Amino acid sequence: MAVPINQTRVLLLNGSTWEPLAVISLPRAINLLVSEKAVMVEQTGEFLRTVKTRFPVPSVIALRRYINVPRRQAHWSRRGVLTRDNYVCIYCGVTIGSQTRDKVLAKDDFTVDHIVPRSRGGKDQWTNTACACYNCNHRKGSRLPHEAGMKLQWEPKIPRTSYLVIAVGSGPDAWRRYIEV
Repeated sequence: MAVPINQTRVLLLNGSTWEPLAVISLPRAINLLVSEKAVMVEQTGEFLRTVKTRFPVPSVIALRRYINVPRRQAHWSRRGVLTRDNYVCIYCGVTIGSQTRDKVLAKDDFTVDHIVPRSRGGKDQWTNTACACYNCNHRKGSRLPHEAGMKLQWEPKIPRTSYLVIAVGSGPDAWRRYIEV
């Protein structure tokens, strides 16, 4: 089976920490591997063939050396909040596929809750918003969590931009173990 060189994407990990840096093209990944600046971590199962040899097509590669990349702040978005929290309710912990009294939860059953409600000056910020199921969001209403007798299961944090960009995009299953949202 022929590999479409210009359409194949490869996940690039930083050396030693193995944190995602970028999604790069297959030609760029091959250059990094051939120049011994990176090592192959995961293969696709496909091969690039030359007259005399064949090379496995990488899915994930890692740089041999660590490079310092300044953190860029991610832009807030509703979709980003839901992805960061992996569609898990910050109050009760239910997730996609959980069974409630009347149905099995899907992505559409989750909303973005403002920890400090907008009616009380809460902003659309990473540290003030979290994924919540409809029932918990409705129960909390325009109150603070402690006023509603609810407790946060974790503290909402600002995600690393690279993780969010990669997670929101579509990528092979092999990438999932290297991406933490």
